[in-house]
This record gives sequence, C-alpha cells and structure tokens, in this order.
Amino acid sequence: MPHEEWLIAGEEDHGKRLDKWLSERAENLTRSRAQQLIAEGHVRSGEGRVLSDASAKIRLDMKVCVDFPKPQPLALTPEAIALHIIYEDDDIIVINKPVGMTVHPAPGAREGTLVHALLAHCGDSLSGIGGVMRPGIVHRIDKDTSGLLVVAKHDAAHQHLAAQLKDRSLKRTYLAWVWGAPYPSCGTIDAPIARHPVHRKKMAVVEGGRQAITHYRTRTHYALSGTAAMMACLELQLQTGRTHQIRVHLSHLGHGLLGDGTYGISTATRLARLKSARMQVPEALEAALRGFNRQALHAAALGLMHPRTGTPMTFEAPLPTDMQALQETLNSLTNAKDLLTFQR
Repeated sequence: MPHEEWLIAGEEDHGKRLDKWLSERAENLTRSRAQQLIAEGHVRSGEGRVLSDASAKIRLDMKVCVDFPKPQPLALTPEAIALHIIYEDDDIIVINKPVGMTVHPAPGAREGTLVHALLAHCGDSLSGIGGVMRPGIVHRIDKDTSGLLVVAKHDAAHQHLAAQLKDRSLKRTYLAWVWGAPYPSCGTIDAPIARHPVHRKKMAVVEGGRQAITHYRTRTHYALSGTAAMMACLELQLQTGRTHQIRVHLSHLGHGLLGDGTYGISTATRLARLKSARMQVPEALEAALRGFNRQALHAAALGLMHPRTGTPMTFEAPLPTDMQALQETLNSLTNAKDLLTFQR
C-alpha cells in the first residue's frame, strides 16, 4: 500500500550516502530500490525539498521523508512459457530457471523473460513492489546461470522476503566448476565490488566498492595423470548479493569459472596452456570443455522462512543436463578426488 516513512539521522549516520542510509534505516528497502525512489522524486527533506542525488551526504539530525508509491500497473504482455516449478502456494513460487532465460526485461531482452512467463502463470496476483519491470522478483540470477530463485506473489510476501535478503537469512548455495583449485580448499572471499572503472558493462573488485562476501569450499579436484588439479568443483554461499558477485570473486581469486568469457580466460587459451606444459588432454575431455559454452554456475539450493507461516523451507535443484554431462566426463577422464571433510 502507498505510505510515507519519516527518518531522522543520528550521530552514527553523519556522512553516509543518502541511498545507503535509507536502505539501512527504512523498513524493507534495498539500496537499489532506494536509488529508484530517489530518481523518481519520492524522497524529500524535512523542509519539503526533493532529494535527487543518491550520493548526497547525510547530516546529523537531518529529517527525510520517503514516499512509497502504489505499484504501477504492468505494461508487459504475459507469455505462456513453460516453467519448472519446484514449489508454489498462495504466497510464493520457487522456480528452477533454465540456462538462457533472462529473469526480467532489459535492453536486448524485451520478450521471453521469466517475468513474462510468471505473468501468464500467476495473473494479476503477482507482486508489483519490485517495480513495473520486475514484479515479484526478490533476487535474480544471470541469464546463463541455471537454478533456483523465489518469487513473491503479493506485496506482503515480497516485503518479508526482501527483509530476509537484507538480513542475510535467505540462504543461496551455488555449485561451480573452476579452472585450477583454490588454496586453501575452503575459505571466504571478502572483496568490495563496483562498476569496472574502464569496462562499464562489467563489475570488478574495486577499493571503496560495496561490500561483497562469498564463502566457498572445494568438493572435488580434477587432475590429469601426474599433474596438479586442472579444475575443481566448488560449493559457494552468498553472504551478500552484488551483481555478478561469484563470477567476479572467483576471477579475483585466480580461479575463473569454466565457460565465463567475460570474467575469465577462454577455454581455448586454457587448453593451449595445458598442452604447452606437455599435458596430454584426452580428445573427449577437450571436446567436452570446448563444447561447454556458458559459465559453469548453478544455483543449487535455497533456504528461506515462509513469509506467512515462518516455517523454515529448503529447496534443491538437480544439475541441468549440460552440467551433468560435464561432471560425468570429468569423472571418467581425469583423476577425480572428492574432498569429503571441510573446515569452515
């Protein structure tokens, strides 16, 4: 429902960015949504002046009003696209998103998105609090990443799930195949992420960027005979949810995702390096690696509290067929060593 919320800055808030402060203080407000409200003129000072600069600094005792508008009517056309539904009730729907499907409309993806499919499936019940182009969307995964995400079917559920995302009680677990093997075999990547200073379509680890934390542990090492690990399968948990976070963090760690041409080294280059080191790469393995043409990342598990009942819920999604085939090939053509014990 449309409403307004008044906030007053304390000593600990002095000097903070307006968008960051609002996301910390306003109820169920993410930083991206705060930026959207600022850009649309829904944030004003105690004197009634519209605050249009998201980077403006907060002052002690500053009063700010946030107007939460009524969700706008959708201008998208529903599309009857088949969905792999893991769970559904009157409040939420959990989807196993396939590779190649964009979550919400964006430049270059105006049709065939998950949102279009959800509008056809859920009808008028779909939450609008996420904005006209992202109804019900609480979190997202990249087009070429497969796996689980939860969608809110009404505003109350959306607010509850957004709060879980904000306080990090919504748990997201991924499986990834990377080049090489991290040392130590488990750990935490705590490195801030922001827009790349040169390549503006990419993200990067940037000093002064937004805090980003990824926990990882190694499940399996894959090695050619007599060599160090050529690849590894990792299990990762997001503590924060920045754009392309896992891809950026693994690249920063020096173990980019297989198939990720944006943040990693190409498969062709990796294979050339193996051969230059006089490693004998089986033809079937080389074909399998060259044929895997997207980042090897799968949102495998999701944990949340049901927004109506408070019941803890956990969902899992099996590997898609291309990842299953990759895993089977690696198991059969390399020395695969499963790491069964971990220290967090």
